[in-house]
Amino acid sequence: MAQRWPERLWVVRHGESLGNVARDAADAAGAHLIETGGRDVDVPLSPLGEAQAESLGHWFRGQRPEVILASPYARARRSAEIIRDAAGLALPVCVDERLREKEFGILDRLTRAGIEALHPDQAALRGILGKFYHRPPGGESWCDVILRLRSALDTIVLHHAGQRVLVVAHQVVVLCLRYLLERMDEAAVLAVDREADVPNCGVTEYRFDPDDGPNGALVLHRANWVAPLRAEGTPVTAEPERVTGAR
Repeated sequence: MAQRWPERLWVVRHGESLGNVARDAADAAGAHLIETGGRDVDVPLSPLGEAQAESLGHWFRGQRPEVILASPYARARRSAEIIRDAAGLALPVCVDERLREKEFGILDRLTRAGIEALHPDQAALRGILGKFYHRPPGGESWCDVILRLRSALDTIVLHHAGQRVLVVAHQVVVLCLRYLLERMDEAAVLAVDREADVPNCGVTEYRFDPDDGPNGALVLHRANWVAPLRAEGTPVTAEPERVTGAR
């Protein structure tokens, strides 16, 4: 039987963005709004984020991805381009909107303090439902993200079976792909979320195991791996999943 899965799948969170920096400043000031200067989709990498992506790209020289997929958000797309160039790969970065950041709707760009002050009903509802099921008006729950990622995985299987695939996206996307690939339930993925933050330019890697199940499967090799950054002395940044904010 023909191999159904990619030979290797790397899922990488984008480098540190100026939105990450702005959110830290807003939190420190007790502000309600994260000043990103425009749409979340357009928030660029910080200089440190560019350095993180370049360091990771040097490691990918030896891994040789054959396919690069990225979220359309500027910070993810640019991270993928820097990784590709630093790895010396002559590949296009294929943008897939299904890999985009979780949409926050009316809570977009608000800090936790801003949500509690401006939308206390949503803060209370999230406390009842939890982050997995809470969907703010105009936004998405984790379940909604998982639904679109099921489709994205189907496309990867259809077009890239047997290949080495790199995906560059966002923290929630990394966690939701883990939910799907490792066949988790709500409790399991939230436990993973509590255990460790997804670092900027951290690598979660899966390798195909032909003996896992009747048709083989992708098996987790490592998660949140940042050794390529540490090897070059590039600072590692990681932030906990929060209610909202550019990530």
